[in-house]
Amino acid sequence: MALLLVLGATAVPFFLHDIELARTTFPYIFSAGALLLLLARLFTPYRGKDPQLKRLHRIESWSAIIFCVAAFFLFYNPYQLRDWLSFTLAGAVIQIITSIAIPLRESKLAGKK
Repeated sequence: MALLLVLGATAVPFFLHDIELARTTFPYIFSAGALLLLLARLFTPYRGKDPQLKRLHRIESWSAIIFCVAAFFLFYNPYQLRDWLSFTLAGAVIQIITSIAIPLRESKLAGKK
């Protein structure tokens, strides 16, 4: 849910930039998604024993922190979206890498048992 809020709010400046309501509310929607994602990652830590999976989940938590930094830049300088977009892309890259690496590692561990 939180990532969908972040994704939807990220699309607004590119596709709905001529609608005033969308322009004024997308920073709040993005921030809510980033905050929900951060809370979800903080309150659902990895409790397994595999150190590589623990590291991957920790890296995945950093993507939520990076999205929160991007939300800060939406309010710090709302007319220049370069910083916000840079942090959003960095968080997305980390999210994509970990969303591929975590299931691969879990399937590898399941195959060993």
